[in-house]
Amino acid sequence: MEIRKGSTADIPAIVGLFDGAMEWLVSQGRTGQWGERPWSQRPQAVAMVEEYVAKGRPWIAEADGTPVGTLTLSDGPGSYVEPAGEPERYVHLLAARHGSGAGAALLAHAVQETRRAGVPLLR
Repeated sequence: MEIRKGSTADIPAIVGLFDGAMEWLVSQGRTGQWGERPWSQRPQAVAMVEEYVAKGRPWIAEADGTPVGTLTLSDGPGSYVEPAGEPERYVHLLAARHGSGAGAALLAHAVQETRRAGVPLLR
């Protein structure tokens, strides 16, 4: 698995990863968090991805050149969480193909990037 820096050009792949995550959650009967409608069919969800990716630092995990996971780091949380009051990085848009190991790899990468930047807190 390779983790590479992403860009706005990756937005369709990121939305596709969330569609896949939703499909898996729905197959497990777990619709409470995101519902049942794919993100690609929800303009508000696509706009949220566009905003976070444009303002943050997106990362893509690939296996054999195919995206299997994503996360975006930013300097703080969204409006739904109070800032920590100290320098921080915040994980947004974490999605990974079930069983790929991409989620764990991306979170480990986020820790490395946060420490490399000299930031003490990752949420």
